[in-house]
Amino acid sequence: MLLHGCNAQLSTRFYDSSCSNLTSVVTNVIRQAQNSDPRIHASLIRLHFHDCFVDGCDASLLLDTSGSIQTEKDAAPNQNSVRGFDVVDDIKTAVENFCPGIVSCADILALAAQISVSEAGGPSYTVPLGRRDGTTANPSGANNALPSPFEGLTSIQSKFSAVGLDDTDLVALSVLHLQRAPLQLQRHGSPDPTLDTNYGDTLRQSCPQSGGGSTLNDLDPTTRDAFDNNYFTNLQSNRGLLQSDQELFSTSGASTVSIVNSFANSQSTFFQSFGNSMINMGNISPLTGSNGQIRSDCRRSTPADQYMSTSTRRSATKATGVVFFKGGFRRINGSSPGAGPNHAVDHRPKC
Repeated sequence: MLLHGCNAQLSTRFYDSSCSNLTSVVTNVIRQAQNSDPRIHASLIRLHFHDCFVDGCDASLLLDTSGSIQTEKDAAPNQNSVRGFDVVDDIKTAVENFCPGIVSCADILALAAQISVSEAGGPSYTVPLGRRDGTTANPSGANNALPSPFEGLTSIQSKFSAVGLDDTDLVALSVLHLQRAPLQLQRHGSPDPTLDTNYGDTLRQSCPQSGGGSTLNDLDPTTRDAFDNNYFTNLQSNRGLLQSDQELFSTSGASTVSIVNSFANSQSTFFQSFGNSMINMGNISPLTGSNGQIRSDCRRSTPADQYMSTSTRRSATKATGVVFFKGGFRRINGSSPGAGPNHAVDHRPKC
């Protein structure tokens, strides 16, 4: 089981002193990207989800194949599913311009997801930060740990439980199948018997049996561009596009049924639970303290000798009490430039 180890070191004020404009920098990049890519909010949220379920929230999903590293991007659950890596690169570049060597790619994913939820009209929640980046990827872990849209409810519950998440988290986070997905209507030779008849007829028109699975369909056909609770009312009407989604409501006796009903009846209840569940997911096995590293390029792990050299230079800068930022410098009284309030580098607990 993956535990939420060391998450006490995460803080909502982690970058208050070292990168106080972080949120505005990330928000600006996302807004620019959204102008040309209406799906980017959903894509950034999904990246955070797919990252955290594999060995914790360490940005391993962002690593390209290089040397001994085999990327997670080619794992089956990530193919034709995760996207938006170029926008993450743009965010990292913008953040490095203002706060070089300070903010991890793992925190960028967590913050980008939170901002995307809010920008899409969803709930506002404050994300704890302070994660560090992993140095390797785990494609086999991605194949085994990530829930499939065609898995049964019991199997998906087991995968959520394995990372410390419960059924409320499962139902709340199921909306992360946001916007659109490629789909072939015919499953195992026959239509899904739980599917609403009229909805099934609509899908047959856009998803012919001879199709190659490349046609995009709205996962929420009623309010596709809004972040709301209509997804759950659709499940009550047997209009869930994915088998895994519909089973949340259609599985007789399942604990998830009452949660779906609760979220369908109250958007505020759903919003509150969703924010809590996103925080819970972001707390899955973060690397903190001296574990991991702060990548300069989210696609590549920094070699140990280069990273140690960079860390040594930062330590020397810390000793002088001055850190240089774009446009000026700031005296920091001996605190680490990568730490927030009360996170002096010599006193942070090690995990």
